[in-house]
Amino acid sequence: MTQSNRIHHGKSPDASEEVKVTLRGPDELADALPYLMGFHPNDSIVLVALHGEHGRFGGRVRLGLPHDPGEWPEVAAHLAGCLVRNSAQRGAPPDAVVAFVCEDPDDGEGAPEVMERLRPLVQHLRLACGALEVPVVEALCVSAGRWWSYVRPESAPSPKEGDALPPPGSTTMAATAAYLGLPSPSSLRDIESRLKPREPRDREHEIALDTASAELVPRMLADGDTSEDIRNRTITLARGAMAKLRKAPVINDPARADRRDDRLLADDEAAMIILGLQDRDTRDRAAEWMEPAQADAALRLWRALARRCAGTYAEHAAAPLTLAGWVAWSSGDEAEARAALGLALDLEPTYTFARLLHHAVNAGMDPELLRSSLRRERRRRVIAASRARRGPAGSAGRAPGRHSSGGRRARTRR
Repeated sequence: MTQSNRIHHGKSPDASEEVKVTLRGPDELADALPYLMGFHPNDSIVLVALHGEHGRFGGRVRLGLPHDPGEWPEVAAHLAGCLVRNSAQRGAPPDAVVAFVCEDPDDGEGAPEVMERLRPLVQHLRLACGALEVPVVEALCVSAGRWWSYVRPESAPSPKEGDALPPPGSTTMAATAAYLGLPSPSSLRDIESRLKPREPRDREHEIALDTASAELVPRMLADGDTSEDIRNRTITLARGAMAKLRKAPVINDPARADRRDDRLLADDEAAMIILGLQDRDTRDRAAEWMEPAQADAALRLWRALARRCAGTYAEHAAAPLTLAGWVAWSSGDEAEARAALGLALDLEPTYTFARLLHHAVNAGMDPELLRSSLRRERRRRVIAASRARRGPAGSAGRAPGRHSSGGRRARTRR
C-alpha cells in the first residue's frame, strides 16, 4: 500500500509548492505517526482519514486509550463517527482509514502481549468504521519501539516479536521534516508535563486558592458592578503577570523555563487569576491575547496557572488549559493544542469552549476564523467603553441604550 501525502507544516525552502511525501508500507506508516500528530501519541488510539486513489492523509482523531475493555465498543463508535463527520464537514468523507493503537508495556508485560491484548479493541474500530462504510485498510500496534499489523494476510503474518521501528532520523519522513526545519516530535507525556500539576503538590498554592475562593466567589455570584470589577481586576493581574514573564531571560530548557515561570508568579496573584478565569466573560477577554506579540507570554501564563490547579482545585484548570490550547493552535502548534484541550476535557467533558476548539482542531479548521471573531469583539468592547466614558454628550444622535443592548447580544453569542 502506498500513500502519497502532502506535508502541511511548511513549504520547500526553494519552491512555492507543498512538499509531498510518499509512504510505502506499514513500516513507514508506523514511523510517520509522530509527524502526523506532532508528538509521540503514547497510550492512544489514533484514526487517520485517507482520501482519493493515492490515500492522501486527511483529518485525524486521537483519544487516550481506555483501560476498561467494556468501554471499547462505545469509544470505537465515537471515534469513527467523529472522524467521518469532521471529514465530511471539511468537504468529503474519508475513502478509507488507518488505525493506530499505541501503548508501552506495563511491568511484567512484553510488547507482544500488549499487541494481543489490544487486538479486540482494533476489531471494534474496524467494525465501527465499517458500519459507516469506511474500510480500515491498515491497523497498526506500536509498542516499545516495535510495530505489528493487524490486517496482514494470513500468508504473511506479523512476526510474534514485531518489527523494529526505523532508527530515528533515518526515514523519508524524518528527512523531509528536517528539510522543512520542523522539530523532532516530542512525546505526549513531555507536552502534558508542562500542563499538569507537579508532584509533590505545593500546599501553598492550595492555601492561596482557598483564600482567593473565600474572597471572590461570593462577589462573583453577585450581580452588577461587583462582578465587572472582578473581571477588570483579573485582566489587570493577568496582564501584569504576562509582563513579568515577557521580561524574563529566555531559557531553552523547557523544564527549567517552567520552574522559573512558576517562581515569577506569586501564590496570591496566581490564585486570583485562576478564580477570575472561571467567569466566562473574563476567560473570553483573555482569549484575545493570541497575537504574535502576546502569544508566547500568554501561553506561558496559562501553562503556569494550570500547573497550580491540584487537589480540590483540579477542575479549575479547565479554563487555563483551554486558553493554552487556543493560543497553541492559533500559533500553529497543533500538538500542544490537542494535548491541552484533551486534558481540559478530561477534567470537564462538557466544557463548551474546549469542546468547540477540540472539534475545530480535529476538523482542520483555520484558527483565523476565531481570531477574526475575537478581534471584532474586542473592537466592539473598546468602542462601547469609549462611548461610556464620554457620557450622554458623546452619544448625541444615537438611540438610547443602543450600544448597551449590542453588548448584551455579543455576550450571548459567546
